[in-house]
Amino acid sequence: MQHSFDVYFYILIAAVVLIWLFKRFNLPPILAYLAVGILAGKDGFAWLEQSEQMHFIAELGIVFLLFSLGLEFSIPRLLAMRHIVFGVGLMQVVLTTLVTMLILLLAGISLVAAFSIGSLVALSSTAIVVKQVSGSPLLRSRQGQLAIGVLLFQDIAVVPLLIALPLLAGGAEQSLWIIILAALAKGAVVIALLMAAGKWVLPKIFSEIAQTRSDELFVLTTILVALIAAALTSAFGLSMALGAFLAGMMLGESEYRHQLEADIRPFRDILMGLFFITIGMQLDMAFVVMNAQWVALGLVGLLTLKVLVTYFVTKVMGESHENALATGLMLCQMGEFSFVLVSLALKFSLVNSADASLLLSVGVLSMAITPYLVDNGGVLALKMINFVAPRHFKNAEPGVDNSDSRFEGLSQHVVICGYGRVGQIIARFLKTEAIPFVAIDSDAIRVKEAQAAGENIYYGQAKQKDVLKGANITHSRLVIITFSDKDSAFAIVNSVKQLAPDVKILVRMRDDRHLAELKSEGVTEVVPEKLEASLMLVSHVLFLTGVPVRRILKRVQAERENRYGLLHGYFPGDSTLLSPDLSESLEFLHAIAITEDAFAKGRSLNDLNLAKRRVDVTGLRRDGKEISEPPLDTILLAQDILIVRGKPRRVERAERFLLEGR
Repeated sequence: MQHSFDVYFYILIAAVVLIWLFKRFNLPPILAYLAVGILAGKDGFAWLEQSEQMHFIAELGIVFLLFSLGLEFSIPRLLAMRHIVFGVGLMQVVLTTLVTMLILLLAGISLVAAFSIGSLVALSSTAIVVKQVSGSPLLRSRQGQLAIGVLLFQDIAVVPLLIALPLLAGGAEQSLWIIILAALAKGAVVIALLMAAGKWVLPKIFSEIAQTRSDELFVLTTILVALIAAALTSAFGLSMALGAFLAGMMLGESEYRHQLEADIRPFRDILMGLFFITIGMQLDMAFVVMNAQWVALGLVGLLTLKVLVTYFVTKVMGESHENALATGLMLCQMGEFSFVLVSLALKFSLVNSADASLLLSVGVLSMAITPYLVDNGGVLALKMINFVAPRHFKNAEPGVDNSDSRFEGLSQHVVICGYGRVGQIIARFLKTEAIPFVAIDSDAIRVKEAQAAGENIYYGQAKQKDVLKGANITHSRLVIITFSDKDSAFAIVNSVKQLAPDVKILVRMRDDRHLAELKSEGVTEVVPEKLEASLMLVSHVLFLTGVPVRRILKRVQAERENRYGLLHGYFPGDSTLLSPDLSESLEFLHAIAITEDAFAKGRSLNDLNLAKRRVDVTGLRRDGKEISEPPLDTILLAQDILIVRGKPRRVERAERFLLEGR
């Protein structure tokens, strides 16, 4: 193996360039790391060879990732998920293994080889799925919780599988169950030890560390705790990642949770990148090219089998069609521990080298498409459901009353699309004024609980016309869309306008980026949360500084009528500029200094005609004095500071014009 500085320098360059390139095309960084691994492997430039040391360092990335995930969980939350972990998770692993074994046995594969392949196919990628859902709304969604619960059980299931494969090779089947039960008993002991340490020891340690006010000591202690927990579970024959998760979960109850997460993130992200590079190195491109048809068939078969099995299992456990299918799409890949089991099976001659190469190729390719499936699982699930049998699935949620007759006599009522926190608050205020309403929501559990409490709510996707008809939309007075998601809002508005063109529509949005578009679609009012929150804050500030209430209300109303004109534009800072989606959709304020040799010097604002460049002049600072909205006949002088407002690229072009005349 080469250990020269050049090798790691090349890998670093490749990682930087490919991650930048993939981000430009809105592709996840995980794919870039896999591509770096292919370049660094034997089918690329052969910069690196596989080594146990490298795999160990890469596995630390999974350890820190699971530690971060554990910080997001609490003991009550995990206990609430026990039916997912030991119900859905157990059924998914067992059923996937059995179905795969049956298919392979029919194809003439031996029983031992069929079990080996079936068990590793049953596993999914904790690293990729958790990486994609961490920090996103998916982590709190039902399908996200289902996926995490199943992955936790799979990490536990790895332990008996690691024990079973060597025993199968040695013909010790009779003692297999005893050894597996012993392994599970050891697991219970180590989990109890970690939970006890997390409850009574770790809080005291971090309290002492925090009192030293040493950032370095806090970071080092965080890393040490994660590694000790991982080492403890590893010593007992369990997954290192499981120990890190339990340690994080214990500390998730403390007041240090957010600081712990911030400290561990840099180490986690770097080591996770190395982990995915090692995965990419395992892809044998020559084998893929020579056996493309079998790799493609294996990939399609793997994805189809795991989606169907996971869908069936989650449906049996009472989940909705959408959540069941979305969970299946999130978990349809092979996992990082599958590669460990492939290597183990090959070592003990449980599978031949050709089968091992096929499994590795299919596994890496399934991992490569996982980020897309995780991010778009909900949308794909809805499309698949609507394509197969939309009318069958629409009213198929167990225990949910979707009888349209309940709302046939309603008129002049309000239809609430989305019955989350915002929708329920609206409903409470409508009740106090005795205004009738009907709510529509796609969370089956929420709908069942609300119906049990006597709420006028039923299950469905609000963008479907049949669902809106069930709410008697044509006789309603107002439709409220509480989703802050733009695509969902536009789809619902389009359906509502086709059924009831004259009904008023109120839409909730995070900001005013899509205000004009929604207005043009016929929306009556758009409530941008961020701007409304700013107005409320400003109204309190003005009141506490002595401004009369009448004048405050007048100013607030004027801003709403002016489409929040005064609130548009602000100085962005680095954090906003680093977000391409945000920076290209909002208007920013920018200060332009007029220099001695600037093109704009000596010219009036009217001559410069910045409005033609779709940029507004909001102010001028001259000799320490500020002029708000300067007249068009104002002549610009050297040392003037001109404040302009517009989208980033337009502001850049306007600044170049003012300074250089082009």
